[in-house]
Amino acid sequence: MTIPRDLLIVAMDVAGSRDVGPGDLSLALAGAELIELLKTPTIRLDGGRIVPGHLPLPADPLLVEAAAVLMMDEPYELVGDWLWRRGDSLAEAYMAAFEADGLVVRQGSRPFRGGQRVLVDSPLRRKAMERWESGEPVLRSLAESLGIQHGGAEASEIADYAVAMVLGAVNDALLELEGERQKRGIEQAAFDNVWRGF
Repeated sequence: MTIPRDLLIVAMDVAGSRDVGPGDLSLALAGAELIELLKTPTIRLDGGRIVPGHLPLPADPLLVEAAAVLMMDEPYELVGDWLWRRGDSLAEAYMAAFEADGLVVRQGSRPFRGGQRVLVDSPLRRKAMERWESGEPVLRSLAESLGIQHGGAEASEIADYAVAMVLGAVNDALLELEGERQKRGIEQAAFDNVWRGF
């Protein structure tokens, strides 16, 4: 099981302080992929840039895909840029993989409508929830950035500098996304007010 898959299970299984939107989840999943690739180690970070390695690729097909789209030439890609590029619709890609693997099923589906996807009981789901309940620091940090609070003892410090850098970049990207949403909301409200005046 990988950190991105654990994160998706936690996001689907644990109630958060707010609904987790696909854009937020996609950014967090992209960060989780980077952390998993750092562990492999398929990549390393150098001054905030992702430097690809030459070691065997991970077994997970989505992580193989992530490694395949790394920028291979200098200057290498910044972590924040990777999150936005790789995070485009990534939550849907993971959900499709879960569906193909039988980890989720659709409920309440009607013709021409997908229905809501829900997790089935599986060993992978149970293992992910065990890691969540144990307070695994990286999983906890990523989930909490999405508004999913652990509720246990205070989280352990992340000792690995590269992992901490990725987690910080995820938080920055999520704040930027929220800022864009608020800006669009204000612009839409102003536009609506102009039209009400006619």
